Amino acid sequence: MEEPGRAALLESGQVSAAPAFLYLHGLASSPKGRKREVLRKRFEPEGWKIVAPDLNVPSFHDLSFAEMCAEAFVTCVEARPRVVVGSSLGALVALALADMLGRAAPPLVLVGPALGFGDRWKSKLPTGDVLELFHHGEGRPLPIHRAFFEEMAGVHADETPPSVPVSIVMGTRDESVPFEQVADAWARWEASGRLAPGSLFHRVEGGDHGLVEFGDDIEAAVRERLAR
Repeated sequence: MEEPGRAALLESGQVSAAPAFLYLHGLASSPKGRKREVLRKRFEPEGWKIVAPDLNVPSFHDLSFAEMCAEAFVTCVEARPRVVVGSSLGALVALALADMLGRAAPPLVLVGPALGFGDRWKSKLPTGDVLELFHHGEGRPLPIHRAFFEEMAGVHADETPPSVPVSIVMGTRDESVPFEQVADAWARWEASGRLAPGSLFHRVEGGDHGLVEFGDDIEAAVRERLAR
């Protein structure tokens, strides 16, 4: 997924050791989500900056995965984070970002990642070109166009593992993304023989999709990626 100006943006070198994380929020969420707050409380006192772009681009109504990835790419190059944390749909953006950056990509932490959906992004949608989805950042239902879900059905960012070390944090009681679905995707990554050394899967017993009550697990995954 090549972006205009990529060569110029990367000309100065690979991702540096700047004290920053890149946080990529999920669908119908915002940069001020609860998982970002978990990171802020646990890491900002140590001098880390949590950089979180708004991925509702170009707008929530006209949401585009390609534009989400472009926004994440530009923000990542500017922030030069040590770790990328992707939540739910943001995890797919993180995987696409790692592919775009190649050897310059930071390690990944994927929290409740929306892996293995494929055609299911559109299989259960009601009829109509405009749908309503509850937006947690706005606290109310908002319209979103059907074309986004059709676009997502063609996204294959999770088919192969990223080339950089990755940690997944996944709750066994996730109400949005089935645990078994993500565990199966991880098993496929392992079987491919292409999973980067040191990559880890964290099974969080009783964890829901938000995982805000399991901040220790998220923190541990980030710290293990910082240590490698």
